[in-house]
Amino acid sequence: MVYRKKILLALIEEFGGELSPTDLQKLLFILSDKQIDSKFDFVPYKFGCFSFQAMADKNNLIKEGYLENTKNWKTIITNANYIDTLKDDDKKSIQKLKLQYKNASTNDLIRYVYLNYPYFAINSEIAHKHLSSNELKLIEKFRPKDSNESLFTIGYEGRSLEKYLNILIKENIKVLCDVRKNPLSRKYGFAKKTLQNACESVNIKYIHLPELGIVSDKRKNLKSQADYDSLFIDYEKTVLPNQNKAIQLIYDLQKNYGRVALTCYEEMPKQCHRTRVANVVHNLENSIPLKHL
Repeated sequence: MVYRKKILLALIEEFGGELSPTDLQKLLFILSDKQIDSKFDFVPYKFGCFSFQAMADKNNLIKEGYLENTKNWKTIITNANYIDTLKDDDKKSIQKLKLQYKNASTNDLIRYVYLNYPYFAINSEIAHKHLSSNELKLIEKFRPKDSNESLFTIGYEGRSLEKYLNILIKENIKVLCDVRKNPLSRKYGFAKKTLQNACESVNIKYIHLPELGIVSDKRKNLKSQADYDSLFIDYEKTVLPNQNKAIQLIYDLQKNYGRVALTCYEEMPKQCHRTRVANVVHNLENSIPLKHL
């Protein structure tokens, strides 16, 4: 079993074998913040801090027979002692968490997270029910406000879905344009439908432009920067000249929404064709900043 699933099971078991979705996310967030090597990342979601990875793990744990198929997080096996399957530091962290929050209500947990980690409340639909007007002003201070027109590029290599989304959120990105030919990924969160749903859940519009991608056969055997440069020179000669419609669409989105990001896999901008696409869009109006995230 993947280790982070053991953490989930131990956390649920220590809190009586069942937790509501809100309580689980809040307790897991507090736990993860205290861990040096956190297994979960979070985004500001409609009910506050939220881990997409944890929800994916829940679905798998249901399929594997460890959790009941209900809205709540409820273990099937009682007295399994999942806590004893953890490393000592993680075991102690969960036990300490239990001592601190075993009597906390859902409202207590929400208020604690919102007031101590206000960034994670910026997209909350329930903050007004739990915070005073003055407390809500604190949340507003953490809401990204940069609205200057800019074009960005970003790769997801080496990033969790949550870390990737937080970069977009903090840069106040309004539209994400996926320029992969085939938006598939073995890395959780970055297949087209999952990425689209995740983006839209944090108020980022997602658009897939496969016509701007590079066929997989041409991406084989790329070993040096010279190999990448050769590929992109060919791309600029054979693909981009025929994609004026897609380029114009990105430009129009930038003019309408102000802050647009182009995405693909590679971490390094110089090793991804998204940079070549961005350069063409940027050249249409080079007074607009281009930034690689």
